[in-house]
Amino acid sequence: MRSVITGTGSYIPSIIKKNSDFLNSIFLNEDGSPFGNENVEIIEKFKAITGIEERRYADDDQDSSDLAYLASKKAIEDARIDAEELDYIILAHNFGDVKSNSVQSDVLPSLASRVKYKLGIKNPSCVAYDILFGCPGWIQGVIQAEAYIKSGIAQKCLVIGTETLSRVVDPFDRDSMIFADGAGACIIEAKETEKQGILSHAAQTDALEECYYLYFGESFNKEKNRDVRYIKMLGRKIYEYGLNHVPLAMKTALDKSGIAISEVKKVFIHQANEKMDEAIIKRFYRLYKTKVPKNVMPMCIHKLGNSSVATVPTLLDMVKNGEIENHEINKGDVIIFASVGAGMNINAVVYKY
Repeated sequence: MRSVITGTGSYIPSIIKKNSDFLNSIFLNEDGSPFGNENVEIIEKFKAITGIEERRYADDDQDSSDLAYLASKKAIEDARIDAEELDYIILAHNFGDVKSNSVQSDVLPSLASRVKYKLGIKNPSCVAYDILFGCPGWIQGVIQAEAYIKSGIAQKCLVIGTETLSRVVDPFDRDSMIFADGAGACIIEAKETEKQGILSHAAQTDALEECYYLYFGESFNKEKNRDVRYIKMLGRKIYEYGLNHVPLAMKTALDKSGIAISEVKKVFIHQANEKMDEAIIKRFYRLYKTKVPKNVMPMCIHKLGNSSVATVPTLLDMVKNGEIENHEINKGDVIIFASVGAGMNINAVVYKY
C-alpha cells in the first residue's frame, strides 16, 4: 500500500504587488532609526538576494480559508473523487483568518472546519483539523496523511497549505517585501501499487537556540501601537540554519528511500529566498559528491513571493500543469519536497510520481 498524490490544486491571488510599489515605503531599523540607503538601493539589494520581483496579495474580501477552499476544490476535481469520501482534511497555516485591515487572528472554528463547510461535506467521519508547523506545514500534513494511510485508518486525505501573510507584516520592516498570499492543496489516496507514492520522509524540530528565529514582534515604528504584533525574523540566523540542516534532512529522507541521487528528477524547496534555496541544493548534492543537475529545482518565488505553507504545493501544481518554463514531471520521476520554517522546523519527503 502506497500513499499517492492523485490530485493537486492551487489558488494564486489576483493582486500583484511589484517591487516598485515599495519605492515610497518608509523602512526603519529595529530601533526605529531610518535606513541610510535610498529605497531604490534597498529594493535592488532585496531582489538580488531573494529573487523576488513581485508577489501576490489576496483581495480584501478573501480570507486564508477562502483561498484554501478554492485550492482544495481544484485538487478534488483533479483527483476526480467525491469530497464525501475524504477521511481527513489537514490544513496547515500560521495565522488563521486575518480580515483585511484587521490585527486579529481568527481560528474559531478551525480553518479546516471552514473548508469542510465551504465544500459542503456532510460526512461526520471526515475529520478536519489545523496544524501549526511553520512554513513546512503542508509537507508535515503530507507526512501525517501518510501515517494515517499506512495505519489503515484512512483511504483519502486532503492536505492544504494556505496563508495571507500580507496581513501580518510590519510595513516599516523591509522584510515585509518577502511575504505573500496563496494556497495549495493535494489529495493523497491509498493505492495498491509499488510504482508510485511516498517512499520516505524525515522531519525535525530545533527549539533551543533556534526557537525564536521567527517570532511575533513590535513594529519598527516606535510610534505605532505597542500591543500589535507582526511577523519578524532573524534573517541571517535562518539562512545559516537552513543551509546547515535542510540538506542533511533531505539526505536522511533520500537514504531511507534507497533511491540513488542520480534518480532524483526534481527538488521542490520552500520558496523562502532564492539565494538560500540555491545554496541548499548545492550543499545537498555536495553531500553526494556530485554537481547539481540542470533544471532540477523549479522556482516560483520571482513572481509569487513567499507564501509560507503554500509555496511547495503551489509549485508542484504549477509544474504539473506546465506553468513553469523548462520544468515538467513524468510518471516514474523521483522528486523531493523539502522545507524549513518557524519552530525551527525542517522536513523532507521523497516521492515517486
